[in-house]
Amino acid sequence: MTITGNEIIHQYLRHNKKFPHVLCAGCGHGIVLGTLIRSVHQLGLPKDDVVIVAGIGCSGRLAVYVDFNTIHTTHGRALTFATGVKMANPKLKVICIMGDGDALSIGGNHMIHAARRNIGVTALVLNNNIYGMTGGQSSPATPMGSVSMTAPFGQLEKNFDTVALASGAGANYVARGTVFHVRKLEKLMVKAIERPGFNMLEIITPCHTQFGRKNKYKTPVDMYKWIKSNAVDIERFNEIDEGKRGEKFPIGTFVERDLSGLEERYYKLKAEMRKARGEK
Repeated sequence: MTITGNEIIHQYLRHNKKFPHVLCAGCGHGIVLGTLIRSVHQLGLPKDDVVIVAGIGCSGRLAVYVDFNTIHTTHGRALTFATGVKMANPKLKVICIMGDGDALSIGGNHMIHAARRNIGVTALVLNNNIYGMTGGQSSPATPMGSVSMTAPFGQLEKNFDTVALASGAGANYVARGTVFHVRKLEKLMVKAIERPGFNMLEIITPCHTQFGRKNKYKTPVDMYKWIKSNAVDIERFNEIDEGKRGEKFPIGTFVERDLSGLEERYYKLKAEMRKARGEK
């Protein structure tokens, strides 16, 4: 008997939680949740071997619904908890879910050093350009000129390039996908989860409630149309003259290294020291 996508997802959900979920109509986070479940299923990972560590915000609610080992942490500290879990038990597959505010503001320093250490964690950064759950304030990913609750006349600060940040800090694998391009997103996520070291996948996902309707998007559909029109495979993006790129942005794989993770280096050193002391 063929197992359908819905049946696959059903196996990985906690059914004592209230459904439908708390996400707003048009939010892309539900697409990320489905993609995460299908990616874990495709890799054949036992549920007890997967740890989901989530921060605070709309993205943090995803940990509530999945039947894995889950930790709902404090704001900006998801990567510190994830680091501890991975160092304590390197056999676990640790996936850290954060929003753009969670990962790049109060948690920004943790992002930099998790990448620098190349700790064996997969970081999913759900970038909706805004602090969605807390009222629509500008985040470090809010585009310059965009309107928010804290920038009613337009955001004056330049937004972070999450991909460039993770790449420069030393992440093993850096990629960007969108919730519109679901099949491509799933391929990127599978690779991010299965690889060693620190792997960062930025996911462009719309927030119509707090970002879209304050700007030029009348409906959630308008936001998905914008993503469809402006997300370009990195190979094609590089061929576009810089002056003609406009709002277009690249998606795909940006960095792919094969360096060992911090936990691997630590346990190798530990084994060598035990051997030098004549211990088994």
